[in-house]
Amino acid sequence: MKKVFTKAFLGICALGTTVVAFAQDAAPVAETSFHQALKTKFIEGSADFMSMIAIALILGLAFVLERIIYLNLADTNADKLLEGIGAALDKGDVEAAKNIARDTRGPIASIAYQGLMRINQGIDVVEKSIVSYGGVQGGLLEKNLSWITLFIAMAPSLGFLGTVIGMVMAFDKIEQVGDISPTVVAGGMKVALITTVGGLIVALLLQIFYNYLLSKLESILNKMEDASITLLDQVIKYNVKFQK
Repeated sequence: MKKVFTKAFLGICALGTTVVAFAQDAAPVAETSFHQALKTKFIEGSADFMSMIAIALILGLAFVLERIIYLNLADTNADKLLEGIGAALDKGDVEAAKNIARDTRGPIASIAYQGLMRINQGIDVVEKSIVSYGGVQGGLLEKNLSWITLFIAMAPSLGFLGTVIGMVMAFDKIEQVGDISPTVVAGGMKVALITTVGGLIVALLLQIFYNYLLSKLESILNKMEDASITLLDQVIKYNVKFQK
């Protein structure tokens, strides 16, 4: 798995380097203009509110990256694991089955190990152990997802707060000047619109990653349920064959 991630990462880096080099050769002026325009809009949108939106994006992406790494490492080959455990139990070698589970990473292997630790205490005890420890592993898989949803909700809220502040600024300007011409209200309206756009973009970006994490989580949970049923069947076969 690590080799696959390493090759994928190196491939993405190489592709990104090629694209960046091509973009720099093709249109260096456009790239500079984009960065300058982004910086300008950030300042025009009121640095205070745009900074809070940027912080929400950075923190949200940090939790997203942590969950992506954790869930990808947790998603192991359950079929291969259970095949090895089943083959060891068919021979009556419980210790070998435990070693296979202990040497394999991921929640499925941890659940299997907890069940195998109690294999001589009866199928009911094994089942309760699997269910209980499965709940623990499920909680670990869902950890920090609530923080991502918090930043998804915060980003547009901060943008809308900037919208309200921008409108207040516009009306204050109107009150000071005594005129409602477009030139007077343009500054406040610009703050309102830019902060709203910034907040919505951050929320949409984090929402895409959040949905990916949810689909990954559901896939792992389904594998955990299937693996638990298969493991119980293997334990029952072992008890019938070797327990007297």
